[in-house]
Amino acid sequence: MHASKKIIDTVVAQACQVILGKERQVRLALACLLARGHLLIEDLPGMGKTTLAHVLANTLGLSFQRIQFTSDLLPSDILGVSVFEPGSGHFTFHAGPIFAQLILADEVNRATPKTQSALLEAMEEHQVTIEGETRPLPEPFFVIATQNPGHYIGTFPLPESQLDRFLMRIDMGYPDRSAERGLLAGRDRREMLRDLQPAADAAQLAGIQAKVPTVHASEALLDYLQALVAFSRDAPEFDTGLSTRAALSLLRGSQAWALMDGRDHVLPEDLQAVLPAAVRHRLRLRAADSEDAAELLLAGVPVV
Repeated sequence: MHASKKIIDTVVAQACQVILGKERQVRLALACLLARGHLLIEDLPGMGKTTLAHVLANTLGLSFQRIQFTSDLLPSDILGVSVFEPGSGHFTFHAGPIFAQLILADEVNRATPKTQSALLEAMEEHQVTIEGETRPLPEPFFVIATQNPGHYIGTFPLPESQLDRFLMRIDMGYPDRSAERGLLAGRDRREMLRDLQPAADAAQLAGIQAKVPTVHASEALLDYLQALVAFSRDAPEFDTGLSTRAALSLLRGSQAWALMDGRDHVLPEDLQAVLPAAVRHRLRLRAADSEDAAELLLAGVPVV
């Protein structure tokens, strides 16, 4: 665990030098990646969503592609297309930007549902099927999708089936006054990104990811997890409950959080730390009020 924690601490420290005042968001994004999940970031433009994706790619030595989602983007623009070569008389496949280890799907809710769905197989299966042929994607494979708030003009809300495929959803939020002053008075963030040195490579990252499922979750911890899931399904405040995929996301996320803290076992506090990011995009309250779904869930299920 010691070598893994050293790499994790280095990645977090480097990221926090570029993204000031957002250590919790950085740690959640890294936990999501270590748990082999995908991350959704919803916030206003200019909050550092793209910078976070660049930082993770640079510090972990991952190949990176940014896909700008627009209303006229086609699935072939993401996956690739076969082009007829007159000289050889054969079709040659030209891979799309999806064939990278870290994908930034920028403003994903500006694309049509047909194009959004092109991500589904890639995110779930780590492969794509194009013209009847299945092509594996690089490993590790991680999607960071950003979306604008739903009231923005020209957005197509992500369906529940696609939201459920994101292990976590976070928002960056405005920086506090001291962090914003540091951004205003400091170096250009793009220059800092260029100077970042990888703290690990893809093979080391894959090794850390493989350790996450081995972090011990006791029977009592699993009882607590199942009680949270059951409460979401039975409580009248919720329109829909958490799926089995959501329960697995909670478990893997809490295992990753424990690993990042240098432990080989999961505590209830690990589960509570990742729960808001893992459930807020999955739970919908029946009443349109100011209650927070994650806080309601945690308050409704005591730790035994």
